[in-house]
Amino acid sequence: MSTEATADPTYGNWRRPRRPGLGPLGLIGTIAVFGGLVVDLLVSLASLQVALGIVGVQCVLLLPLAVRTQDGRNVYQMIALRIGWFRRKAKGATVYVSGPLSTRPGGRFRPPGLLSRVQMKEGRDAYDQPFGVLHHRGRNLYTIVLGCEPDGGSLVDPDQVDTWVASWGHWLAQLSAEPGLRGASVVVETAPDTGSRLANEVLPRIRSDAPAAARAVMEEVVRRYPAASSEMHTYIALTYGVPNGQRRKTDDIITDLAIRIPGLMAGLVAAGAGPPAPLSAERIAEVVRVAYDPAVAADVLDARVQYGGTGLDWDDAGPAATVEKVGAYHHDSGVSRTWLLTLAPRGTVRAQVLRGLLEDAPGTRRKRVALLYRPIDPATSARIVEADRRAAQFMATSRRGMVQARAASEVRAAEQTAVEEATGAGLVEFSMMVTVTVDTDEELADASVQVRNLLAGARLLMRPADRMQAAAFSCTLPAGILPWEYTLVPRELKEAL
Repeated sequence: MSTEATADPTYGNWRRPRRPGLGPLGLIGTIAVFGGLVVDLLVSLASLQVALGIVGVQCVLLLPLAVRTQDGRNVYQMIALRIGWFRRKAKGATVYVSGPLSTRPGGRFRPPGLLSRVQMKEGRDAYDQPFGVLHHRGRNLYTIVLGCEPDGGSLVDPDQVDTWVASWGHWLAQLSAEPGLRGASVVVETAPDTGSRLANEVLPRIRSDAPAAARAVMEEVVRRYPAASSEMHTYIALTYGVPNGQRRKTDDIITDLAIRIPGLMAGLVAAGAGPPAPLSAERIAEVVRVAYDPAVAADVLDARVQYGGTGLDWDDAGPAATVEKVGAYHHDSGVSRTWLLTLAPRGTVRAQVLRGLLEDAPGTRRKRVALLYRPIDPATSARIVEADRRAAQFMATSRRGMVQARAASEVRAAEQTAVEEATGAGLVEFSMMVTVTVDTDEELADASVQVRNLLAGARLLMRPADRMQAAAFSCTLPAGILPWEYTLVPRELKEAL
């Protein structure tokens, strides 16, 4: 009997849609260039010196649009970010204090920042299970959270992994057909095991008349085992919006979401997510509470084991105090730093590419990896892939020499994307954020080095979310915060820049 080695499948072809316009200028910059040329020609008819002066001013104004960072931001966007930071710091918005002794109305510990206007509702699904609904009043969005226990990848055949990946891609493609869905996020949270679950399971079972040696062995296991283990939680947050012009009651929206939950969970089971279940309002509040104050993680777990719950309300899930700095976010008993994705892996990768990044990081209190998805409807998907295909063909036919090889590769990738979209595949925009929480600023420097090493193994390029650490921290929580829904500049205008 002979066996044949099967090559592991590879995945890739992540593409960023080409920005319209000339080179790095963008659409608005290109329009400004051609408009400026027309103005220059008209002015030159009257005075050549004035025309040259106008050309100089135009160059000064357009140059910042052409200079871009690795993640595509121009100089104007960088300046706007710094101005916003200094304004918030001058107003004292980088410091948050809550509780009975604060000036906040109600005297409770509400979550800060983007979560300050969120209200918690609760409904029951088709299986009569309670599930929490986060109502983002400022944007009129509604979020449900599903908890998953994914099947591990150890000792799993490559064919099964390939099936899971295909089912996950099919589930993401179906999201584009979900009515009113604005986005989804997958949050994988890891932390060192507190040992409470093992202690609550083992210590009450030790009999008083047991041999001393046996008791010593069991007590040592309870004391030492958590140091080498970790806990992992996976949450999927789905955020829905109400179509413009429609007025619907909150109860009707919750009923609509309850009907959708069983179908969403069925797709996750096929993708290897294990037995998913909707999170109750109390459970969501507990997750947010522990994220802001990691020191209470053991107490929250003990209360859930001993009493079946904590009774925590959303209005008390926030921190007592936070301080946002340029590169760090201080909150109760933790200090966090968040990184943003700038470039997806180039080329192809294997299914285990994110394994090291998703595992527990020694020396940290908690670590969250958040994948953000924005499904695109089929009509828009077809328009995007066709425009990208035409742009790639134009670049391939207009270049010569060594650059032509890369342009030809771009054409093949664009053609493959167009074929896949035409055969029913979905188009999804995605990003990633990583948040690491430690105890002190000194430990944060070591954690940053560790994260950079993990990112290198995952073939990802990420940058710290400087001057927006508080908002980025909120985006990595399973609370349905979608960054593109909270920008002051509309997404269409940002793409044109």
